[in-house]
Amino acid sequence: MIKVLFADDHEMVRIGVSSYLAAQPDIEVTGEASNGIEAVRLALQLRPDIILMDLVMKEMDGIEATRQIMEEWPEAKILIVTSFLDDEKVYPALEAGASGYMLKTSRASEIAEAVRAAHKGQTVLEPEVTGKMMSKMRQKERKLPHSELTNRELEILLLMSQGKTNQEIADELFIALKTAKVHVSNILSKLDVQDRTQAVIYAFKHSLVK
Repeated sequence: MIKVLFADDHEMVRIGVSSYLAAQPDIEVTGEASNGIEAVRLALQLRPDIILMDLVMKEMDGIEATRQIMEEWPEAKILIVTSFLDDEKVYPALEAGASGYMLKTSRASEIAEAVRAAHKGQTVLEPEVTGKMMSKMRQKERKLPHSELTNRELEILLLMSQGKTNQEIADELFIALKTAKVHVSNILSKLDVQDRTQAVIYAFKHSLVK
């Protein structure tokens, strides 16, 4: 029997989904919570197999509740069930430790199947969420370190490639020596290199300077 805790601030939603799940021969609804604080308390008290977690709730939202539960009980399996599909909700929820992400537009039977899948250790994601995650991964892969450099830092990198010292860079750009040193340090950090020589090699390798 799969024991489920359902956290949602809408009573009718809790009643509807809980009733359907309770009617399943292999699922038992052991608790219901109307906010994140209750969800955390009941999760740690009841230790259900699966926690169905709404995101937008009063007193404490589902993201913070998920984070707190996972900190105290890393083995918990939390399945987000929400109406929201925006990036500000999806990524923080998954990063907090959620095992899956479902939309409330899903049929009750689909939520039941998601519970079973999560119980088996599978990651359950709506197709739209999967698409978002893949898109973000592709963007991350395409993002090179120098894309983080500001225009001023690119300008200083060019001067570094010309062999100019920090003092010479400061004089040419009419900035304080201390400021020039900070810019150079930031460049090395963003490019993830150890010294000026490596930074210049990186610059030529990626055609940032000629």
